[in-house]
Amino acid sequence: MYAIKVEFKLNNKERTKMAQHAGFSRFIYNYGLSLMRQLDHKKDKGGSSKKIDEIQKTFTNFTKKQPEFAWTKKLSSRVYQTGFRSLKDAYSRWHKGLGKAPQFKRKKDRRSFSIVNSNGKVVLAAGKRIKVPTVGTFRLKESLPCRYVTQTFTISETAGRWFVSFSVDAERLPPLMHEVAEPTGVDLGVKCFATCSDGSKYVAPQPYKKAKTKLGKQQWRNRNKVLGNRRLGVKASNNAKKHYAKLAKTHAHVANIRKDFLHKTTTEMSRKYAVIHIEDLNVAGMIANHKLASAISDLGFYEFRRQLGYKQKHYGNRVMLVERWYPSSKTCHNCGNVQPMPLSERTYVCCKCSYVVDRDLNAALNLESVPSGKLKPLEP
Repeated sequence: MYAIKVEFKLNNKERTKMAQHAGFSRFIYNYGLSLMRQLDHKKDKGGSSKKIDEIQKTFTNFTKKQPEFAWTKKLSSRVYQTGFRSLKDAYSRWHKGLGKAPQFKRKKDRRSFSIVNSNGKVVLAAGKRIKVPTVGTFRLKESLPCRYVTQTFTISETAGRWFVSFSVDAERLPPLMHEVAEPTGVDLGVKCFATCSDGSKYVAPQPYKKAKTKLGKQQWRNRNKVLGNRRLGVKASNNAKKHYAKLAKTHAHVANIRKDFLHKTTTEMSRKYAVIHIEDLNVAGMIANHKLASAISDLGFYEFRRQLGYKQKHYGNRVMLVERWYPSSKTCHNCGNVQPMPLSERTYVCCKCSYVVDRDLNAALNLESVPSGKLKPLEP
């Protein structure tokens, strides 16, 4: 199973319709969470899912019928069903220790909602139109290349652009052959994003570093606007809202450049190399270094590792993690000597055998030939 995400091509009425459904989903989530917090969980027996089911029945049979909530009848009933379902998932994750306690959603948060077709799976026709059950038929900016069968739709907004994603109950057929069958070491770094043991190098665009000047100018020019203060009860002015929209577009552009580079790089590596060895980097510890924190965050090391992990099934390769404390940068690939290597030294000069090699390439060669006892498979 995999997901497909495409962008809508909406007019103003359709944008308003999407925003209304996203607000309905947020209202339902906050409604259920508010009642859950008011319950006395010591007296009221039962798990969170059972209590949320009772809250949903209360909303359907009583709250929804009140005159002040007549607006809910104009919107899709599937939205409030998935709203309660997402609240169940939030409590379930909290009880399992996978996340924090559910918090109220704010209007300025990322807008999204989901639709699950309770009548079964639907067939999406190829072309530039898509029918979302109980919501309507909308145009797409890119045409669907073929027919798809799906049941769940998730609609979200990013910097004023609306997207729809749906899961496809199918499996990709991985290729039978790879260009390089032997294990390949991949060393990640700040100066050069990825250096492979066969000599290939991938240089990251570092979009945030380039956008810092533009972001700084935008914020400086709007420093005197009434940006709003929730604690003091000051609402943001209309010009401030326009400023926030421009900032959101700039940040989305930065994120898209990074995402595009990471997807293309991981796809190329997964197609080319049958076995990839990468380090189990402590990204949180690396970011603690304030001199490198911004550059490391801009590169997206963890996202690189995550994409390599789930693309194993798509391209039939294997990704192995080298244990965190393996000295790949300090070890001489020629004689095995281990010596200190500060970050300022970009060339490895062995003090024992006088072997001279690029620092990143030496580390990649060491990752390629790492003993099997120091390897573990990367779980998707």
